[in-house]
Amino acid sequence: MVWAAIVRNWGEFQSLQVSLSLRPGWIVLSALTVFLSYAISVEAWRRILSGWDQHLAYGRAMKVWLVANLGRYIPGKVWSVAGLMVLAQRAGVAPWAAGASAVAIQAVAIGTAVALVAAATPSAASPLRLGAAALVAVATIAVLAWGWAARRIARIMGSTAAFQPLPVAAVAQSAGLGVLAWVAHGVAFWLLARGLGLPDTLSVVTAAGVFPLGYILGLLALFAPGGLGVREVVLIGLLAPALGNGGAVALSVASRILLTVTEVVAPLVVLLVSRAGKEDLSVRT
Repeated sequence: MVWAAIVRNWGEFQSLQVSLSLRPGWIVLSALTVFLSYAISVEAWRRILSGWDQHLAYGRAMKVWLVANLGRYIPGKVWSVAGLMVLAQRAGVAPWAAGASAVAIQAVAIGTAVALVAAATPSAASPLRLGAAALVAVATIAVLAWGWAARRIARIMGSTAAFQPLPVAAVAQSAGLGVLAWVAHGVAFWLLARGLGLPDTLSVVTAAGVFPLGYILGLLALFAPGGLGVREVVLIGLLAPALGNGGAVALSVASRILLTVTEVVAPLVVLLVSRAGKEDLSVRT
């Protein structure tokens, strides 16, 4: 599925009728910034786990997070979350904490994305749509942090003795890191535009707001793998005023290719350098 996405998007990129002047140095810098955003996101998830007294070494947490993230390419939005739950349990996280943290980190990602969109590009999306996304994120975190709700969830999961409310401090730390991760993604998006030789009319602030908005709306497209298609439509519509239709399409498709490559390369590198990677992530019967 990942390879099909790369081939499809590369074919579309080659067919673009746009004059581009590729600058490899900027593109490499963009990719490195994307890797930085992944590193920050892993730490944001670890802070959630730490709030529940679940501690994973950073290297192991990165391996789990990056491999689970590949589930985004499977139709439906549950596979990356389910993968995070399963792989976290295999890494030693308590089952209830693995499941709750997978949900919590998604809520943090959505909430921080909405906050950044509202701050950087307040007129880019309907306030009602942004408000609805923010409400879902806040409500999810509130349920996990509220003692009574946490106990109710524990009863449903059959582990009333283990389940604990999520400390607000852990949420705040994770959210702060989540904002930094989105900013890094936005900067990478802006660097990629420079790497394609597009007109210097896209500001880094606009890029930082447009990119997470594409993520939010792509996430709402339940049957689009990785938000495929939906994200591009959103980005093109928002980028056209600054880059023109051709430039907006070129940046949107190039961003999809870059993200797909980084989302594959990152876990492969981590697995290759990890001596215990094969044993930790193998299927257990």
